[in-house]
Amino acid sequence: MRFRIYKRKVVILTLVVAVCALAFWSSGKQKKSSTKEVEAVKRSSSSSSSSSSSSSSSISISNHNQVPATPAVSHGPGAPPVIPANETNHEKEKPKEKEQEKATVVKAEGDNTSLVYRGIVFQLNFDQIIRNEDKFKATRKKDDLVVLVQVHNRPDYLRLLVDSLRKARGVESILLIFSHDFWSPEINQVVATVDFCQVLQIFFPFSIQLYPQEFPGNDPKDCPRDIPKKDALKLGCINAEYPDSFGHYREAKFSQTKHHWWWKLHFVWDRVRALKDHSGLVLLIEEDHFVSPDFLHVLKLMSNLKKETCTDCDVLSLGSYSHIGYSSKANKMEVKAWKSTEHNMGMALNRETYQKLLRCTDAFCTYDDYNWDWSLQHLTVACLPTYWKVMVSESPRVFHAGDCGLHHKKSVCMPASQKIRIENILQSSRNQLFPKSLLITKRLPANGAGGVAPHVKNGGWGDIRDHELCKSYLRLQ
Repeated sequence: MRFRIYKRKVVILTLVVAVCALAFWSSGKQKKSSTKEVEAVKRSSSSSSSSSSSSSSSISISNHNQVPATPAVSHGPGAPPVIPANETNHEKEKPKEKEQEKATVVKAEGDNTSLVYRGIVFQLNFDQIIRNEDKFKATRKKDDLVVLVQVHNRPDYLRLLVDSLRKARGVESILLIFSHDFWSPEINQVVATVDFCQVLQIFFPFSIQLYPQEFPGNDPKDCPRDIPKKDALKLGCINAEYPDSFGHYREAKFSQTKHHWWWKLHFVWDRVRALKDHSGLVLLIEEDHFVSPDFLHVLKLMSNLKKETCTDCDVLSLGSYSHIGYSSKANKMEVKAWKSTEHNMGMALNRETYQKLLRCTDAFCTYDDYNWDWSLQHLTVACLPTYWKVMVSESPRVFHAGDCGLHHKKSVCMPASQKIRIENILQSSRNQLFPKSLLITKRLPANGAGGVAPHVKNGGWGDIRDHELCKSYLRLQ
């Protein structure tokens, strides 16, 4: 009996000890887990503080350099690991608020990029560093040809142009100027391959890329293109008072080309220090053009012929859109009234012609046509003292390779096929290239006849801001 009672006590005591041991073990494990969690929080807090300090340092540096920095995201003290089931209201931000915050950050970054580009452009236009200057110093003589290329953002076509220039005889004597309205590393790499002549890059300082959210770019407060004027006035958009002749409001992508063309003319003749006393020719071409191997040879002959038999010729033109064959026409020239649809490619001007254009700044800058060449056409009958006479080669020495772009509906560009097409023309006519002399076969119109007025006004240039910016290039230093 006593043994059974003793046995029960031992069992009960054993159970009590086991329960106590289990309770003690659980308490120890919880404490260990709690310690790990605290350490994790400390690490998180330390990391956040370090990140915040780094961000503050970055902003301080940016402010010191006077370049606005992208707003930094503030970091609070560290928090315990987030458990999805217990998300706080702060962590459940509304999608709309997130989108607004993201848009603000993106805009700030865009503004930053634009400011950086503006600084680069200003510095390069001021420095005017001519590459390969020493290499070709002995080759290039005073008043030798300047080839001025207007460049946007078609590197494949620019590559074709550079390759064609490389093959031109006598190209080592030219100063090749690239005038850009788009900063692109790829385009700069193409320009960097030019090792056959002196090279200068200049940059249009009022491009869409430099002013993406404001005039002359696309200001969000500008009027939509097709809104009626009465609705635009009610809306209160910036340029409501100034639609074009067809009731449309400006589109920056179309306005930019005319701005760039007029600015580069001023900058090269009046602002490029190396050309301060230049009395030779400036040949105007574009990134999607292609030159023949004898284009320099023919242009020199045309310049001499102008002095001898056509002193009243204002422009020399090497281009043609008709691609007439060279057989029996390789040395034939015509003197005509200048027409924008025929003679706007490969135009060579001297300083005298440029000075005449300067006196028509107001007429050019206020004429409601976004095309620079149609605006020039207007000047020949509305402002210039006499209509423009052009001496043009019947067989082209400058070809248009571009089959897509601003005025083309094709969405797929095929520069390789264009190169083959033009090279086939030149290859089949190789025996007619490099004529020994030139001959003027036609002189039209007869003496006393007038110039050719534009048959249509294209609009796209009714905004008074475009007019004033265009006129300001004359005054810019």
